[in-house]
Amino acid sequence: MTITLTEEPLVPTRLLRPVEDELEAFLSGKRARAAGGTMGEPTAALADFVLRGGKRVRPLMCLCGWAAAQPDRVPAGQSPQVGPAPPEVVRAAASLELFHAFALIHDDVMDNSDTRRGAPSLHRLLSVRPNRSSTDAADDRFGRCAALLLGDLAFSWADEILHTSGLASQRLTAALRVQDVMREELMAGQYLDLVATRSPKAGLETALTTTRLKTAAYTFQRPLQIGVALAGGGAALHEACGDYGIPLGEAFQLRDDVLGVFGDPATTGKPVGDDIREGKITVLMALAIERADRSQRRVLRRALGHPGVNDAEVERVRAVLVDTGAREETERMITERLHRALEAAGSAPFPDHVGDLLAAFAHQAARRDH
Repeated sequence: MTITLTEEPLVPTRLLRPVEDELEAFLSGKRARAAGGTMGEPTAALADFVLRGGKRVRPLMCLCGWAAAQPDRVPAGQSPQVGPAPPEVVRAAASLELFHAFALIHDDVMDNSDTRRGAPSLHRLLSVRPNRSSTDAADDRFGRCAALLLGDLAFSWADEILHTSGLASQRLTAALRVQDVMREELMAGQYLDLVATRSPKAGLETALTTTRLKTAAYTFQRPLQIGVALAGGGAALHEACGDYGIPLGEAFQLRDDVLGVFGDPATTGKPVGDDIREGKITVLMALAIERADRSQRRVLRRALGHPGVNDAEVERVRAVLVDTGAREETERMITERLHRALEAAGSAPFPDHVGDLLAAFAHQAARRDH
């Protein structure tokens, strides 16, 4: 397989334009119905949050899974390519993005994150009252509670758009089976993430399990399998989705861990050091803790989980991550997992044109700077 890397967006625009159009139409309808009522402003805030941007990885994986299970119907003289998908499949893919909005909103509340996608997180936006330049504790509590409700609303919308998609009942049932597993895995991964912030014994294995559940399965394996289910694909293709999705998802999250400490905030849209302030035991951090000497562990203990950590302290933590070899080992793990994902993408039962897209995406996802 020959892969040509380009400067194209992480997710091909031509594939996701129908998904974006579907989201815009669905959310426009929600805005119009809520306008002037109690839920007018919060509905608009949620719609803006969903449409703010993002990589749209899960819809892409769903569309790739669907395409992989399609019979080869390429007209003579044309090259096969992924897409276009029928409207009901596009709606199913869009439902994954609405569910993801729920997950992001709740995650930001749990992590007390100030920003998301280069703008204030939803709970921060909702905490601000008109004509006031600052917020107090009551405002902050209101913002968190309102954001949780809007996250739940996004969850409800995800089910609504899927169940009204027009899918045949047999295909919908098959997709729901995978979706139910995906949701349980995400909740388990999120719980593990929370547990790790209060457990000094949380180590590398816990961090890897969290990564597998919260990112690898949720972002890659299960959305691919949902797409396969929508097309009536068989067991071999479902298994191949895991062979590709799990290692790529791990590489994707490991890259995220590195960017969280070493990335450029202007590119990532998140302040450097947030994972440190939140006390997250990422794989990168777990490796450093395992390898650190006494003085290096003191540096890590003083910074991890302390919201007031300043830039100088973040810089000291960075030095520990480099000096212990944790960053180098994380990069090695990313490369190894990328190679496994590429091998899976280039193998049966993925059709060549789907495998080519999955391989190109894997390269970009593992090497990205945002």
